[in-house]
Amino acid sequence: MYYAVFKTARGWVGILASAKGLLSVTLPQSTQQRAFDSLGQQAKQAEPSPEKLKPSIDSLQTYYSGKKTSFPDKLDFSFATPFQKRVWEAARLIPYGETRSYGWVAGQIGQPQASRAVGQALGRNPFLIIVPCHRVIASDGSLGGFGGNLEAKRALLELENPHSC
Repeated sequence: MYYAVFKTARGWVGILASAKGLLSVTLPQSTQQRAFDSLGQQAKQAEPSPEKLKPSIDSLQTYYSGKKTSFPDKLDFSFATPFQKRVWEAARLIPYGETRSYGWVAGQIGQPQASRAVGQALGRNPFLIIVPCHRVIASDGSLGGFGGNLEAKRALLELENPHSC
């Protein structure tokens, strides 16, 4: 395993990866140490390797500077349930600057009655921004939940579409 902690326009971000792909991406933190700590216990056994993560770092720095970017990164789903993997893959289909409902995601995975379970899976999303769970909102247009907190969700949506919030 390897990791990188780097500065963006919004704060310090951490990435943890395995040979299979990304394992975790943090939201911006106020310090380099907080970003590292947000990666969890696995980061303590990983080696620093920003050069291996350069494409992801570049994409996240572009994103946090307010510019549209894509995230073609491979993700390591080895710890995820099959349901979580399907939910996270469906969330990756939501375009930059747009939102979809929990029901939409449930429909994409062929389980239209599973909106609540979709919300729970998104709440466990370790690939923040790469899997844009912040783009999933309630069917009534309210923000719904967000692991990073609702203010962070609002800020991410505003970053992507300044006229939306």
